[in-house]
Amino acid sequence: MPSRWLNRLTNLLNGLPGQGGPEALAEMEARGAHWLDLVRQVEAPIAAPKAPRPSPAPPVAARPRTYWVTDIRHLIRDPYAIYAKRILRLRRLNPLMRDPDAMMRGIVSHTAIETFVQGVNAGEIPLTRGALLSTVAQVLDADVPWGEARALWLARLDRNADWFIAGEAARQAEAVTVHTEEKGEATIAGLGITLAAKADRVDIDAQGRVHLFDYKTGEPPSKAQQKAFDKQLLLEAAIAEQAGFARIGPRDVARATYIGLGTNPKEVEAPLDEESPALVWEKFTELARAWADPGKGYTARRAMEEMRTGSDYDQLARFGEWDDTDAAQLTPLVMQGGEP
Repeated sequence: MPSRWLNRLTNLLNGLPGQGGPEALAEMEARGAHWLDLVRQVEAPIAAPKAPRPSPAPPVAARPRTYWVTDIRHLIRDPYAIYAKRILRLRRLNPLMRDPDAMMRGIVSHTAIETFVQGVNAGEIPLTRGALLSTVAQVLDADVPWGEARALWLARLDRNADWFIAGEAARQAEAVTVHTEEKGEATIAGLGITLAAKADRVDIDAQGRVHLFDYKTGEPPSKAQQKAFDKQLLLEAAIAEQAGFARIGPRDVARATYIGLGTNPKEVEAPLDEESPALVWEKFTELARAWADPGKGYTARRAMEEMRTGSDYDQLARFGEWDDTDAAQLTPLVMQGGEP
């Protein structure tokens, strides 16, 4: 629909036949036709082949030599994400306007719990509900600028406070020493592949055994998920027995537990009785050896848990032009100037 201004201009020029109005209007329309033609060309559909499902296979020299335990679920489920993140070194851009999203809530909750546990362990903070909520409120005030988000997140932890305090009392009673944010790594002899982790918490009991804990603000992975692909704690247990965390050294692992701080708080044990640290290390060695094969490609969305699950690299992989039922196209890559 033409604008009122354009209608008035057209009527005016058409109404000036003795003063060159119709001629001026014709010249304007001719000049405009050029731009309208360009617009039509831009909007015209162009036949183009769909992009295939990618499976790039860079040379072994370009592949990661160190994996973090959090990489392994992607290496199993969506290897293309490891290719894009660790080999191409691409990261998802931060939004222009930061929102109080689930990732921020997880980071802030970890900081608050870690601060509280360290204070309790040092005898500086009492193991009480009030002290926990006070510590959480201080961290929220310092790190979260949105008042509504602070109130909501504090209310969520408030609902779980009694449950957490009771569990923490049992953990503190069992632990001789408590370590937080400890880094550990173990290397596969002969392959030069290293597995690294930063454990949320490593407790040592009176028998010198390790108790691993990981805080989750969402739903902790089930035992079935841990056995299939979400192997973070199982891999941390393998590191603990292979090489140990920081100053702690290699030790036997008594248990590994997720502490879920979500809507329904729960503790979920890693299935060490079914997946021992030695067996997990053996499986990781087999996985690392498989990825040392130059003919193995980093297939996009190789085995997602659910088809609706998204990846940070779906757009890069042109997902949508292909789907999860399409066969992957293996593409060998070469090194140029030290880069794949």
